[in-house]
Amino acid sequence: MSRSEGRRDARPEDLGPEWGREKKPSAIKRIFAIFFRTVLVLMETVLLVAMLLYGVMYVVAKGPSPTARDLFVMSVRETSAIGFLANLFFSEEEIAQIESSKKDVDYVETDTSLININTETTSPESGGQSSADAWGLVDEDGDGIILQPVKGEGFSGFMMVVLDPSRVIMGSVPSSYGREAYTVEQMVKKFDAVAGINAGGFEDEGGMGDGSIPDSLVVVDGQVYYSGSGYGQGGGFVGFDSNYIMHVGRPTVAEIKEKDIRYGVCFGPVLVSNGEPVDPDSLGSGLNPRTAIGQRSDGAVLLLVIDGRQVISMGATYQDLVDIMLEYGAVNACNLDGGSSSLMWFDGGYVNNCASVVGIRPVPTTFLVLKEGASANG
Repeated sequence: MSRSEGRRDARPEDLGPEWGREKKPSAIKRIFAIFFRTVLVLMETVLLVAMLLYGVMYVVAKGPSPTARDLFVMSVRETSAIGFLANLFFSEEEIAQIESSKKDVDYVETDTSLININTETTSPESGGQSSADAWGLVDEDGDGIILQPVKGEGFSGFMMVVLDPSRVIMGSVPSSYGREAYTVEQMVKKFDAVAGINAGGFEDEGGMGDGSIPDSLVVVDGQVYYSGSGYGQGGGFVGFDSNYIMHVGRPTVAEIKEKDIRYGVCFGPVLVSNGEPVDPDSLGSGLNPRTAIGQRSDGAVLLLVIDGRQVISMGATYQDLVDIMLEYGAVNACNLDGGSSSLMWFDGGYVNNCASVVGIRPVPTTFLVLKEGASANG
């Protein structure tokens, strides 16, 4: 009998238990195959989303609407991390031309006589307001703070009205500049406050700054820091003097000392000055998260945050902030640092949503609200 005949006559049971079975891949190979397919699907999804976003941006940037084009450029250029997106569609010269369309404004000196602090509703003994004030607001729980939701076309946020301006201070630690920064919540707790918002800007090249170095002039407890750094991105300044009156504009260091400014930061632009809105032609901006501060004629301080970069709240323009501040009675108001830094902390937590994809960012300066009975002068 030949070998081939022997193989033909062999029975299955004589060839062992594995005969006739298809060899299965090992568990490791199966896991690797699943992982590879998952990664491939994710990459394809990301690529499709990126292509879709690019297409949308191209239509907005290169479409027939100059307004939409300018809004796109202004929106991305106001951020540290994604400002490069404008360069995908426009040259530096074209971007500069769009940004230069804003008209410069000469700020006038703040008229302090327009602010008359209402001591009847700001003293701890008063127990707050029992009825609506001139702007229709009521301090229902008597804590001297009124928090109101704010809504507009395409945006939402919160307005905090602090009836006693002496409770508003600058939360900042100059000894930590260049070494350490603090979140708004950490500043609130460090200064034993009850509420706070972010304030001035900071060095943030490519969105990678640690928030410890202010990018412009800062005043803390009457001392001026970074005096050679100018007025910041928005070209404006806001600060409180020893009488708790808020000043806006572009004061020199000498004027800051002359007016006895105790707390102040640069950012801007100024939104309202001496009861009048600034020239709209000077307020070209995009849609972004915003933070702003103002003061009413009775001295009450207005702290505003607007959410942005979300489906339910795309963000606000500077003109939107002007309209809101005027609605709440601001005599003077100024824009503060926005974007991923825009946050308000109150009553044990943040009241608005953080726009940063990397989490809450530390900042060098904040405006804080002290506990009832406490004041900036101790």
